[in-house]
Amino acid sequence: MTHSLSSLTSSFSLNPINKYSSNSSSNNKKNPPSQSVPLPVSRVLFSSFSRKFLTNGKWVSRKNRYYLANPADQDLDTREPSSLEVSRENVAASTSTGYGNSSTSFLSILCPLLRLFSAGDPSQERNHALEVTTSSLSTAARFPWGSRSLSKSQDITISDPPMPMQLFEFEACPFCRRVREALTELDLSVEVYPCPKGSLRHREMVRSIGGKEQFPFLVDPNSGISMYESGDIVKYLFKKHGEGKSPSMGLLESTLFTGWMPTILRAGRGMTLWEKARQDPPPRKLELFSYENNPHSRIVREALCELELPYILQSVGEGSRRTKLLIDASGSKEVPYMIDPNTGTQLGDYKKILSYLFRTYSAATA
Repeated sequence: MTHSLSSLTSSFSLNPINKYSSNSSSNNKKNPPSQSVPLPVSRVLFSSFSRKFLTNGKWVSRKNRYYLANPADQDLDTREPSSLEVSRENVAASTSTGYGNSSTSFLSILCPLLRLFSAGDPSQERNHALEVTTSSLSTAARFPWGSRSLSKSQDITISDPPMPMQLFEFEACPFCRRVREALTELDLSVEVYPCPKGSLRHREMVRSIGGKEQFPFLVDPNSGISMYESGDIVKYLFKKHGEGKSPSMGLLESTLFTGWMPTILRAGRGMTLWEKARQDPPPRKLELFSYENNPHSRIVREALCELELPYILQSVGEGSRRTKLLIDASGSKEVPYMIDPNTGTQLGDYKKILSYLFRTYSAATA
């Protein structure tokens, strides 16, 4: 399907579906979900076919084999554990072979430290020289990935899936970062639903669909597949959209330096919901032209996450076929570039975008 700029800036709505119940499969067969009726952001398209993929709490395909990540490299379950869960984890740790859920344990230690050393209220005036420096160092840590499109096609026609994929993630998560890097390399557009710690809306959606708070979480309504695990998601995206290419190991695995260093350098920006953020989402999704490893784009995505604002991500890495759309909209190739169809605002300078977002989507202005 070829998108014009006007269609890209229009509102994409999630399709209606009942939340899971014991008879949801039969209900869906009798009353299949409409693909044209808008739905509030509190629900997600989820076909009856997709339910066949639930196995031991994880979504896996019965048609295509998805490989489970190494237990020591699993994605982040960021819920605060209950006392019963802590007790079970302690028992499991005493009998494990040393893997455990190391990522969750590391995050439980890292998050309070990052909050302690963070710059405080993200809406206040910033030291922009420091902001750009730390974001640029984060880019250097992930330098080989997420900067350019791998497409060799000379055809500039943009052929997106009939229905947009939906990605639930948060900016500071190193596993979510791998998926966003893959989106840049595959020249894909997705709907992003930020899930910062303290999320009011989107984390509940993930719990309702997948059964747990773990990120990233991808929903592809075109194939009926939903899944956790960054490695599985990256392999799936390359299988569906990679034109025969395979993901590099850097998109599937990472070291402490390449994986966590951007999160540490940015002091946890894009990790926690801003306490003054507006509770209700805007009627229409914002749109952001960006590529993953751009230092200025990272700062804007962090703000969108802290405000829990859903948006359409247009990946415009070097060589992207979406560059023409960006030029038509802004007159240049520079990113980030943001379009807010709710107010008719279009901005290209990251400082102006930050000021606009925190001013417009503060609870005080609701």
